[in-house]
Amino acid sequence: MSLQDMLRERMDAAEALYQRAEQIDGAVEGRGKLCSKLRAELRFLRRADGDQVALKASHLNSTNLTHLRAVLDSAESLEGVVAVLRVFSYRDADGRARTLTVDVVGDGGRTWVKSVGRKAEALHNIWEGRGRYGAKTIVGQAEDFALASQQRPLGYVHPRVVFAFYNGVSEPVARRLEEMGVAVRGDVVAVDAVVTEGGEEVDGEDDEEDDDDDEGDEPESVDTRVDRSTVLASLAFPADAGPEECGRVNLDITALIAYVSSLSHGRCRLAFREPVLTEQAAQERLRPVLPVLEAVMADKELYACRAAVDDFQTILNTLGGPGEKERARLLLGRLRLVDDRPSERALALAPSAKVNRRSLLIFGTGDRLRALTLTANARFVRAAANQGVRFSVFVHEPRALTEGKEWRATPVQT
Repeated sequence: MSLQDMLRERMDAAEALYQRAEQIDGAVEGRGKLCSKLRAELRFLRRADGDQVALKASHLNSTNLTHLRAVLDSAESLEGVVAVLRVFSYRDADGRARTLTVDVVGDGGRTWVKSVGRKAEALHNIWEGRGRYGAKTIVGQAEDFALASQQRPLGYVHPRVVFAFYNGVSEPVARRLEEMGVAVRGDVVAVDAVVTEGGEEVDGEDDEEDDDDDEGDEPESVDTRVDRSTVLASLAFPADAGPEECGRVNLDITALIAYVSSLSHGRCRLAFREPVLTEQAAQERLRPVLPVLEAVMADKELYACRAAVDDFQTILNTLGGPGEKERARLLLGRLRLVDDRPSERALALAPSAKVNRRSLLIFGTGDRLRALTLTANARFVRAAANQGVRFSVFVHEPRALTEGKEWRATPVQT
């Protein structure tokens, strides 16, 4: 195949991949990043197409299309994909800050996938120490994933790590990954022993990655070659891990207010003088919040910390009507009141307009309790996630205390 034919083939492949990437649900985090990377590949190939004199095979071989295709294949194969190309921060074994890119986050966040497009031969040679200097082995990368996942629990359960191989993986490498607790997806292929002399293989082509062996130290040695024609197993993605049931629920101030609000108890067919209250009333008519809260709280141990309850009481005493106050009394009787004891990772968050001390105490205490925090404070949840701290939360729609303002509201006929 000529260079021009290779170029056209890669341009067609990049365009097809880009169209597939655009079909990913827009709610999936990182979709734009993936599309941007594919657009960059297309620009690179189009520039090469316009400069035939300088075109070299190495230019075509250097593209990232193989990896991006593997990422797309994984994203299309998994259920519950919430992110692609998500970057996680973690600490290595020496305590140093590191980052790691997870190609696909699936099963609602419970599965991390690394998509591997490299050939089984190259992966095996690097693992056996015959790769380019400084190249990290696939096992070394798996160690990083395992360490990072242990530091990034979701609902207090560590994400499952899956390595998806789209050009096969040798049986010894697959076995080592599984020993580490990393699930393998793809074709597991055999390896054969091959006698070599003077650093060169006796029979067959040199492996494309075997370019830095020492010469002459040993006249004869035993090498290994991956036999991709002998497939020992074809492994599918593991089944969905399933939702992890959390037995504790921590209510923040917004959840306490929403639960007792007059809006949530049938008084939503009103138009208030305050536009925000009228909007919440309309939302309540369409999507009642109380059944949502009750479903989350059902059969759970219910908690609230002192910071949340004290502020809730202050707001209730100022704005609450008699019905709202009575419902609050009954609700607080169901809760276990605990002292403010935020977790270390909550205390490590940098304060900002969206990350205030009260939120740190409430969400951090829920984190230490290993409880699901019920909240309408999505701003804090996003701000904490932007700093690398993802709390276990259920975010509901907000509802305000409105009973004291009903006297000047007008009924709506809907």
